[in-house]
Amino acid sequence: MAILDLRQRAGYLFLAVLLGLVILISAQVNSKSGVPVLEAAVFGVFAEVQRGTSAVVSGISRAWSGYVGLRQVHADNERLRQRLAETQLALQEQRALADRSHGLERLLELRHRTSLRTTGAEIIAAGATPDFRTVTIDKGARQGLMTDMAVMAPAGVVGRVIVPSGNAAKVQLLIDRNAAAGAVIERRESRAQGVVVGTGNGRLRMEYVSEIADIVVGDVVVTSGIDGIYPKGFVIGRVEVVEKIGPAYKQILVRPAVDFSSLEEVLVVLTPPEGREAAREPTP
Repeated sequence: MAILDLRQRAGYLFLAVLLGLVILISAQVNSKSGVPVLEAAVFGVFAEVQRGTSAVVSGISRAWSGYVGLRQVHADNERLRQRLAETQLALQEQRALADRSHGLERLLELRHRTSLRTTGAEIIAAGATPDFRTVTIDKGARQGLMTDMAVMAPAGVVGRVIVPSGNAAKVQLLIDRNAAAGAVIERRESRAQGVVVGTGNGRLRMEYVSEIADIVVGDVVVTSGIDGIYPKGFVIGRVEVVEKIGPAYKQILVRPAVDFSSLEEVLVVLTPPEGREAAREPTP
């Protein structure tokens, strides 16, 4: 066992001496280019190591640059999306302001057309149940509003004030099933009178019409002023359905002139109708 170890050591020593001789000879022997063989071999090995290292470093650098570039692109995209969202929001705001300005212009035009004293109001809430069609406006008793004051829109009749409070008031819409207004057919050849009542489903019904009255689909229905609430001559709607049974009218449906689903601003008529003014005058 000791002899085997001695032989192995002698073999290792021989290889080491042989390798040293080769290195010594390589250092002394020059290649064709005049560079020692050992130096050329060492340079070749280190050159390959350097090339591999450079490739790895370049790959890592490119990957990092790409990552940084992607993060920058992502950040730029986020900024662009944010600016686009802000621009779209600004456009919507401008469109809303333009629509509101248009609505206010129509109210102002209506106010100029009538000799009645009115005040503008904005709708701030709507009734929570379809059984009672009401809205709340931002004017009330402190602004001079009282019960049964007529409420108008540029398109026509909206309803009447039913509950005025300090700085707000509840308005019963004409389409409410408990609402009613004196009405007359605007057409000169007809001038048929009756009462328009709400149906609760967005339509109106004209009742108490004479059997001999001349009413056809398309007739414009306006206020008659006999109810003491609505001033005379304001548009209620247009006749949509006329049904007769014999000489009597079975049903006359009226489509409201006002689109109650998009109503935002209204005018409250402060001037009492002629009938109400006459009722208030003391008898001699």
